Amino acid sequence: MTKTRKTYAVLFIALICITALASAMHHNPATDKNGNTALTNVLTDSISRITSSCPGEIGVAVIINNTDTVTVNDKSIYPMMSVFKVHQALAICNRFDKDALSLDTLLTIKREELDPMTWSPMMKEHPESPITLPVKELLRYTLIKSDNNASNIMFERLADIAETDSFIATLIPRKSFQIAYKESEMSADHAKAYSNYTSPLGAAILMNRLFTDTLVSREKQEFIMKSLGECATGKDRIAAPLLRKEKVSIAHKTGSGYTNNGVLAAHNDVAYITLPNGTHYTLAIFVKDSKGNESQASKVAAHISAIVYSLLSPQTAGHS
Repeated sequence: MTKTRKTYAVLFIALICITALASAMHHNPATDKNGNTALTNVLTDSISRITSSCPGEIGVAVIINNTDTVTVNDKSIYPMMSVFKVHQALAICNRFDKDALSLDTLLTIKREELDPMTWSPMMKEHPESPITLPVKELLRYTLIKSDNNASNIMFERLADIAETDSFIATLIPRKSFQIAYKESEMSADHAKAYSNYTSPLGAAILMNRLFTDTLVSREKQEFIMKSLGECATGKDRIAAPLLRKEKVSIAHKTGSGYTNNGVLAAHNDVAYITLPNGTHYTLAIFVKDSKGNESQASKVAAHISAIVYSLLSPQTAGHS
């Protein structure tokens, strides 16, 4: 073989290798020398740029395909607000499993037990006195419409704050969260909302396990999952950029805080999302002490959600 032919052969082999490498990087996230994937690095950088320019502290966690994890500002300091109704639902289902009770069990509530000043679609939709509803309907009110009266009643009658806190500590890291007060107590003293705290990753782990693991009996867990898929609150947050996407499913729970002296205490959303390419991911976004309003906080959450979706949707086809 002549020198020229040898040169062409080497170049040809090099070209094949480069093409193969480029193809592999296109279909699967590249791994750098530190063991981190290029995809998670891009996600972290993109999310960090968004959060750093916002008025207030924003924490984000992403769990991709039950393996890769991205976190930004992941501290256990974010008020959960109504996100804790997911925790409550799991604790109640665990209690009912132990006692061999059905979620069809009826609960009778006197009207004087309810707070007419709090957020309560249940109270408006049931003017009768007393109100008698199955437990599953009360749970639906909390998970789908974030009803505060229904949540208070169930904490008082079915699984209290201490039991809920203890059970969730068996599912996610103890240091990542705390549940200390119910909605009525936070309403009376807004500062108590900061004692019901979570890290973004703690909330993401719980939501991810809810959809990928066995936490309570199958029927009850599927009920919770289905209810979260029907969530009617906060569609301007994580769900906003996904609503018109074909075959994208989202189940989520929001939590909204009080505004005191122009400061928004919390504006949260935690979601489990499945894409048509088989990718599934959990996204938790917590906004704390923002000087912006709720609409601005929602736009930030929607922006982060759009970035995560755009990076995962085209790059992870077939990766599970």
